[in-house]
Amino acid sequence: MSEAHPGPLRRLWNGFWRAVDFSRRTVVNLVFLLVVVFVVVAMFGFGSPKTEPGSALMLAPKGSIVEQYSADPSDRVLAKLTGDEILEVQLRDLLRALEAAQTDPNIDLIVIRPEQLTGGGIATLREVGRALQRVRAAGKEILAYGDYYDQRGYYLAAYADRIYMSPNGGLLLQGLGRYRSYYASLLDKLKVDIHVFRVGTYKSAVEPYLLDGPSDAAREADQLWLDDLWGIYLADVSKARELEPGLISRWIDDLPGLIEGNGGDMAKLALDSGLVDELINEDEFEQLLADRGSVDPQSKRARRVGIKTYVQRLPAQTPAEAVVGVIVAEGTIVDGEQPQGSIGGVSTAALVRKAREDAAVKAVVLRVDSGGGSAFASEQIRRELQLTRDAGKPVVISMGDVAASGGYWISMSNDALYADEATITGSIGIFGLFPTVDRTLDAVGMHADGASTTWLAAALDPRQPMDPRVGQIIQASIENGYQDFIGKVADSRETTPEQIDTVAQGRVWSGSKAAGHGLIDNLGSYSEALADAAERAGLGPNFQVRYIEKEMTGFQRFVMDMAASSGLGGKLGLDLDLIPAQLRTELRRMQSLDALFGDAREHPWRTYAHCLCDIE
Repeated sequence: MSEAHPGPLRRLWNGFWRAVDFSRRTVVNLVFLLVVVFVVVAMFGFGSPKTEPGSALMLAPKGSIVEQYSADPSDRVLAKLTGDEILEVQLRDLLRALEAAQTDPNIDLIVIRPEQLTGGGIATLREVGRALQRVRAAGKEILAYGDYYDQRGYYLAAYADRIYMSPNGGLLLQGLGRYRSYYASLLDKLKVDIHVFRVGTYKSAVEPYLLDGPSDAAREADQLWLDDLWGIYLADVSKARELEPGLISRWIDDLPGLIEGNGGDMAKLALDSGLVDELINEDEFEQLLADRGSVDPQSKRARRVGIKTYVQRLPAQTPAEAVVGVIVAEGTIVDGEQPQGSIGGVSTAALVRKAREDAAVKAVVLRVDSGGGSAFASEQIRRELQLTRDAGKPVVISMGDVAASGGYWISMSNDALYADEATITGSIGIFGLFPTVDRTLDAVGMHADGASTTWLAAALDPRQPMDPRVGQIIQASIENGYQDFIGKVADSRETTPEQIDTVAQGRVWSGSKAAGHGLIDNLGSYSEALADAAERAGLGPNFQVRYIEKEMTGFQRFVMDMAASSGLGGKLGLDLDLIPAQLRTELRRMQSLDALFGDAREHPWRTYAHCLCDIE
């Protein structure tokens, strides 16, 4: 008697289970294979060799220059292997590499290749520029080569002894601009009402929801700090290149006629204008490097080492009993626990507390690059910094590209406050937003109704019209928050709230103007802030710096160790950069707002201090 065939449901189930089992075994095998690749490559001689004599240090940043990576170490390694890498280079690595190169006998040349630099504010570029100046002062030659120089890239190239460019390349300097999308008409068509509560004539972060363009006050304030930053850029580049003052401004004004008169040849125009020194092809530049330095016998090219590889090869510091602890506060300030590369009220405050409780940390430097965010989270961080000061440890603030609104809030408890002339700061003011969509629902035939025990239970439903009493409560909270803000600033700056109010009102200032208004103590670099903190703590000139960051897990350390020892520097995917710069900027702003207001439903009374003051 033959065995009965299984029914259709049983066959379907068996097929489904075999598919699940196959997928499980495939995933496990892939993970195992990945680990084997790491281990094998690490074991069989692919480790990082020492830097050979006559090497060129390649300053070729890919992506944005950041204060801190936006992902944790293991995520960065895995993203690189899968082709999803976020291209970033840390400012600290650039500065450390250039500092070491000053006295490294194996480095006899710095080569700047800025074509893939896509982000970094003027204050950040100035930090790198000062480091390049120190390298030149130490007697090391600097050369720059590019197929094309944009504004950021040319700033760095200006510090080179000679600037080379491809004969088929180009150079474009266009000035600074700040343009935002405005949604008032769109929201009106969608019948969405955005109820705004704010304090400050110049608190323009909410204007895109109210207007179709900037208010006169916002345009005036923006124009002032944009002119300040552009003036700093022009002065730095003109001095570094020894250009006639005003040449770049005239060049931009006359660019259409200059291009037409040059037959459309951008490269020749740059050469004739004195903005570059020589037009040569890349193979000719490579030969130039080979002729003046040592040559790798395998590649037949001039010996070179990249910034990240060079930093990895530098000797690790011996743990010291007395260090300056640095805490990075970069990004939007958000409530709660946040991952590395973000600022969390709980997580960043915990780092400050960790530094305070570490006996080896004798002083704390908070490196700020933030346009602000949650006022509640900002106060959590500021409070921990004040407790650190009360415990007897000096706290020095070093402002990067932006330290405005909430970024200024977290900077208020300090023994000294440093900013670059090109830092965007101020924006002392707060706001709140409350959207309602009752008209939108009504337009499509939907309605929300029901029962509640109090008027307030229904009033917080965005499907209901705005109850004036809710607005009254929120506005009172905003007013109180503003008074708290300017009061803390007044205490920090040893003045009165009334005096601070005259330079607050949400207005954004450049670092140079902020210094004139008494909002910062010193115009100075990151290194100067570190030296100040060390001096206040009684440390010697050869002090050590330790970055206070969230500790890696065991798995993260394993992945990083394998990646470092294996030398896996290339990524195995494609680098697609097809999104226009303006659209990328708008997407970043939307991501920032999403992080900022993501918990609005859970915390309807939260207020925000953000300037949204980025530039391209």
